[in-house]
Amino acid sequence: MSVSARLLADLSAPLPGRGAIPPRAHLRTDAPAQLLDGTWQVRVWPTPRHVPDEESWLTDETPDGAGWSPIPVPSHWVLEGHGSPAYSNLQYPFPIDPPFPPDDNPVADHRLVLTADDALAGHPTLLRFEGVDNAATVWLNGVELGTTRGSRLTHEFLTTGILRPGTNVLAVRVAQWSASSYLEDQDMWWLPGVFRSVTLLARPAGGVRDVFVHAGYDHRDGFGTLRVDVDREDGAAGPALLSVPALGLVDVAVGTEHRVPGVAPWSAETPVLHDATVRTGTETVHLRIGFRTVHVEDATLMLNGRPLLLRGVNRHEHHPVHGRVLPPETVRAELELMKQHHVNAIRTSHYPPRADLLDLADELGFYVILENDLETHGFALVGWRGNPSDDPRWFPAYADRMCRTVERDKNHCSVLLWSLGNESGTGSNLEAIARWTRRRDPDRLVHYEGDWDSTYVDVYSRMYATTDEVAAIAAEPPADRFADPIRRHRRELPFLQCEYVHAMGNGPGGLREYQDLFHAHPRLAGGFVWEWVEHTLDGGPTADGTGRRGLYGGDFGESVHDGSFVVDGLVHADRTPGPALADLKAVWAPVALTLADDLSTLTVTNRYHALGLAHLAFTWSVAGAEGAGGAAGTDAGTGDADGTDVPVEPADVSGEIDVPDVPAGESAIVPLALPSHLEGRTVTVTASTRHAGGSCPAGHEVAWTQRVVAPAPAGLQGPAVVPFEEESLLRVGPLAVCTRTGLPVRLGDLALHDVAVGLWRAPTENDRGVGWDEPDLPSVADRWAAARLDDLRSRLLSITTDGRAVVVRTRVAPPVLDVGVDCTWRWTSDGDVVLLDLQVQPFGSWPCDWARVGVDLCLAAPTDEVTWTGLGPGPQYPDTGYGARHGTFTADRDTFAVRTVRPQEHGARRVDDASVRTGDGGLRVRGSGVWLTARPWDRHTVATTGHDHDLPPAAATYVSIDAALSGVGTASCGQGVLPAYRLPASRQTLRVLLEPLGPVR
Repeated sequence: MSVSARLLADLSAPLPGRGAIPPRAHLRTDAPAQLLDGTWQVRVWPTPRHVPDEESWLTDETPDGAGWSPIPVPSHWVLEGHGSPAYSNLQYPFPIDPPFPPDDNPVADHRLVLTADDALAGHPTLLRFEGVDNAATVWLNGVELGTTRGSRLTHEFLTTGILRPGTNVLAVRVAQWSASSYLEDQDMWWLPGVFRSVTLLARPAGGVRDVFVHAGYDHRDGFGTLRVDVDREDGAAGPALLSVPALGLVDVAVGTEHRVPGVAPWSAETPVLHDATVRTGTETVHLRIGFRTVHVEDATLMLNGRPLLLRGVNRHEHHPVHGRVLPPETVRAELELMKQHHVNAIRTSHYPPRADLLDLADELGFYVILENDLETHGFALVGWRGNPSDDPRWFPAYADRMCRTVERDKNHCSVLLWSLGNESGTGSNLEAIARWTRRRDPDRLVHYEGDWDSTYVDVYSRMYATTDEVAAIAAEPPADRFADPIRRHRRELPFLQCEYVHAMGNGPGGLREYQDLFHAHPRLAGGFVWEWVEHTLDGGPTADGTGRRGLYGGDFGESVHDGSFVVDGLVHADRTPGPALADLKAVWAPVALTLADDLSTLTVTNRYHALGLAHLAFTWSVAGAEGAGGAAGTDAGTGDADGTDVPVEPADVSGEIDVPDVPAGESAIVPLALPSHLEGRTVTVTASTRHAGGSCPAGHEVAWTQRVVAPAPAGLQGPAVVPFEEESLLRVGPLAVCTRTGLPVRLGDLALHDVAVGLWRAPTENDRGVGWDEPDLPSVADRWAAARLDDLRSRLLSITTDGRAVVVRTRVAPPVLDVGVDCTWRWTSDGDVVLLDLQVQPFGSWPCDWARVGVDLCLAAPTDEVTWTGLGPGPQYPDTGYGARHGTFTADRDTFAVRTVRPQEHGARRVDDASVRTGDGGLRVRGSGVWLTARPWDRHTVATTGHDHDLPPAAATYVSIDAALSGVGTASCGQGVLPAYRLPASRQTLRVLLEPLGPVR
């Protein structure tokens, strides 16, 4: 049989890899090791049928140079100039014809000529691959060691007698597709290659082959129980001894349970680890042990005897340049960023991560759902016909994957649940690996979302259940009320959302409603936001050289792809935070603060799992310039928002609050004695860390609250002036209204273009999605399009003067339909500023809710910056912006507009006073909590441009001043806008002061 024929047959077998030793834990040991990462050689064949019969490349130290080129390992060859990446969510990019891969199947030969370290000599040796996507065959010096299946799983091959002193040739043939590709349909880029480290390991005779740490904690008496099971290498002689010096255990027996009094338990809040060693005569293994017990009690997820609430994120491994090859410093930095934003849990979606992530999770403190490298989601598109999860031919592959997952990471205290995989339907193979997992590791829980009956798992897990459904689950009667044994069993389990709220584009909305339910019902164990990081790939610098091009599905010529659905993270691909991360931090704060309206008391609720509040300092403050109008160009300290002269503090005023050490789960009402002159001011209370620790610096803000004093409604400061007509204009103070259209055209020296009433926004990714709560309806964006909300036409009904006001009546309506809005514009002025009172009244039977209601206008020059007093610094919509607080802020053009990889509506702020600055002046807007957006492009350009880097250069400023906005929801995957945040066709009013700004002097 030819080489290509053997390869084709091998790749079509629905079996695990062959030749690897039984899986074991990743251990830190003093045995010699040689890292083989670095520059290798690669050549790529378009299909297995193109692979030649020649095998000299397996042994020749200097093979024919034709076709070979250098490549870094770890890497993905499609990111190193050999082919292209492809993205799909659940669609297989090849025919569903299991177990056969397609003929169009690139094969990359990798070679490394190496010299074995002298330290390896005299020992048995292993060759470890930590991750090869997708199917590899491995040779050393022409001897086939075996094959790998399970791209993100560790495989180790025995090389004793094959590895030789001096020069060796390591050859790895990797196919992009194989039968195992049907088991690896995770929502991510298809990126083949040797993408994790390759290492030669010495295995000393009599050394430690494997270790399994069992470390529990009994909250009733404070004792820890420790048993360390040790599997020795063949030929072992003499004892294996355990030492944990900090616990007084020195050279004690392994395989025996030791009870240790007064143990500090491990948790995400207090990740206490104890250094330990297992020692034989030839090898010492170093361990870090955390004592903790996870179990279910009264349908509640418990850790160390207390209910546990997971504030989690789904985390893919992704780097914009290197794909799934992550520098260690990137991994640590992103976990520290999570800690700083109250993330306490990680689901390793949808595969085991690189091994060192679990070391960091133990050290920094994260609860981990460790997921098997398994997903068959594409079979859903054919009604799950042929799904491997219920096909006995695939059972060995399922069993191998689960075994490798559990064995590698079983010593990490951070791992609380083993997940069987993701979105793989149901079937006997999943049930069997669940039973095996529970037998192998009874100290952890088993998770799998696809088993809605929860017959073979320990938690009831769902994705994107709506808030109504979550509330109904929380309100279910006790288990003994159910006659059906399946429903009775499920009612005895905690409920968690392994995915909920989709952090895609502008959103997610509705995060607080979920969290309120989690806090109210102990059965609800929390959930995991989808997801942590956006998966854009770096496309090089933008045309103007000021940024980088972010690429998503379809940008590499894929015929099958899911577009921008891969751009759905709380942080961007370069790990800079998106606006949603600030919302998450606010909603997930482990301390809730509530100020009484009269500032007499502060209610403090401790939402930590077990930690008190002694590590936090509480302070109150009032910003010195707040309310002084400084944001709008007036002299700070000369007037309040209503225009009356009041004294203003010349600098920030603050003080400490004496808060007791409130125990976890309890509240305290703390009396306040703030200065009396602050009664009419906005007061902020914060809780911050007293000392550095837990990935946070000293002074890191943990929680905050405000008592905001709303400004008085906008009004003129002086008597209204008399309007007058001039040519085709009707003038009132600095405002000029065109008598032919009834719309403003100038404000002082500032030209106003395209003034109109608007009801539409450029659809967000969530607007384009079909909400899980409305599966039979079109997306909101499609409903808007059907109602032609983006194509409104204005008709002048009348333009009159009413005393000192100019009153304009217009009718604004879409073509085709018999619906619209009647608008009454009432303009008055004191000679310097203009007051607009706008009333919008719908008529007809509107077929959809609105996106917004307000006034659009265009300024001819691009914006330099926006300065505002109101909520900030990040954006807000009715169901987002929880991280925004009242203050005075300044943002440049791009920061205020909030640019996203795929352009969409974003960047609204609720403002009381704002200045939109252009090069030669600008526009000042004052109102009471009006919604302001300002961006360099009109909405149609935003809506029809596929990438941020394709937007034209800034040439103008498009401003919207809105009376009301719709929420954004999370319908890109999940429920749509909740009813409380929708904007039905309804009467709306807008009252706002407009003032031209002169050039900055």
